[in-house]
Amino acid sequence: MRAERLTDSICYHGEGPSWSPTWGGLRWVDMLAGDVLQRGEDGAITRIPTPSRVVACVRPAADGGAVMALEKGFGREDADGTITALPPLWSEPVRMNEGAVAPDGSFLCGSMAYDQRRGAAAMWRLHPDGRSERLFGGLTISNGLAFTADGARAFFVDTPSGRVDLFDWDDEAGLVERRPFVDLATEDGHPDGLCLDAEGNVWVAMNGGGQVLGLDAAEAVAERIEVGARQVTACTFGGEDLATLFITTSRENLPAEEDPAAGSLFAATPGVTGDPTLRLYGA
Repeated sequence: MRAERLTDSICYHGEGPSWSPTWGGLRWVDMLAGDVLQRGEDGAITRIPTPSRVVACVRPAADGGAVMALEKGFGREDADGTITALPPLWSEPVRMNEGAVAPDGSFLCGSMAYDQRRGAAAMWRLHPDGRSERLFGGLTISNGLAFTADGARAFFVDTPSGRVDLFDWDDEAGLVERRPFVDLATEDGHPDGLCLDAEGNVWVAMNGGGQVLGLDAAEAVAERIEVGARQVTACTFGGEDLATLFITTSRENLPAEEDPAAGSLFAATPGVTGDPTLRLYGA
């Protein structure tokens, strides 16, 4: 299967796609530009600046706005579109990278050091009451995070490990009991963002490999989606029927003439639908 290219190369580092009817469709980020992008029903793209030079992840909130991970902490978008940065959580050369809304309505996001220093990153949690806490450290490039429909488990990627891991979820302790799910070190590319479909299969963007892998419950690669850009960063199911897999790509560190489709938004219809569970920050 080959993904369709939906846009020109409009992002330097496209990441973190999320579909929600609460904001009218698909949003993703041009991470290192500090902008959120939104795709309308007619395919038109709106670029929404944030007060940060980095916006790593954006997810819907119960009040009609959004919650987001900025360079060194969290931010909130009110229902009227006003974006406010919350106080920074650290001063070191580390930035937020990727996250998800948890079953209790909190927002989790992991980080990475700008120099990708091993063990310098951490997982952070923004509670519905606005409290922030560091859950654990020892990460390097904290990437894809997605919760199962029943809220009992979460799939997670720390990219240099070459694996997709599993956590259990506890409303008090957060992510606990980490263990390997599947090793993708022999596949082309490095695991990056991920999402789940309604059947519980895991879809993983393989950065540097120009593909998205569909992993079944037996931990086998059941589907490969070819993407016309090598640096595939993340994916999410969307559309009214949740049957479209939207895929973001990056042209970070690429010469201008190399990989001309890098930074574009792609889409595929793999024959399954996304998990209909809509988790909202603050709910």
